[in-house]
Amino acid sequence: MRKLPELFDNNRRWAAGMAADRPGFFRELAAQQAPRHLWIGCSDSRVPANESVGLLPGELFVHRNVANLVLHNDFSCLSVLQYAVDVLGVEHIIVCGHYGCGGVTAAWEDRQLGLVDNWLRPIRDLALLYREPLLALPDDACRIDRLCELNVLFQALRVCRTTIVRQAWDRGKGLTVHAWVYGLNDGMLHDLGFCASDLATAEAEFVRGTEYNRRVGL
Repeated sequence: MRKLPELFDNNRRWAAGMAADRPGFFRELAAQQAPRHLWIGCSDSRVPANESVGLLPGELFVHRNVANLVLHNDFSCLSVLQYAVDVLGVEHIIVCGHYGCGGVTAAWEDRQLGLVDNWLRPIRDLALLYREPLLALPDDACRIDRLCELNVLFQALRVCRTTIVRQAWDRGKGLTVHAWVYGLNDGMLHDLGFCASDLATAEAEFVRGTEYNRRVGL
């Protein structure tokens, strides 16, 4: 049991199915990686990346962490971002959170989880910053979902503020940053209306998206 044979069985079936449906797929995939999209999402096991947008392996470059944060001292996230933009030449960066996020819920409820509390500090700060409009919502479920949206919008803005993206824009690169939220209950993606191809637009989109109790997709 230590070797998890069921997962290897699943892998063999999956690889055989892919090879049958798309002859030569793995040979072509091994030869190059040319995705047009970078997905920055949550580590939550309930949120599929490729599957939710119908893309095959090789078509979506992915970085995931708890609560889909983009921190300017997180060299893992920044390295993925830089490689995606400067080496792979992606055209779209999608920051995607999800309703019912455990990290966002813990931040709103001020629950103590251990080491991860330090990671979630930016969301706790965001909850404090928007506490008044959040409390004006009907219940905690609505507040948590709205905080999920606010978090995604802020992380999308942070992507735009990185030197990586700003320098790419200065070079004239066509690069667009998006903010989406995934619904666990129905598997649907919700566009938060943040779609920026320059820093001024990003700042304006963030302000518009965080207007008092503006909620999307609920």
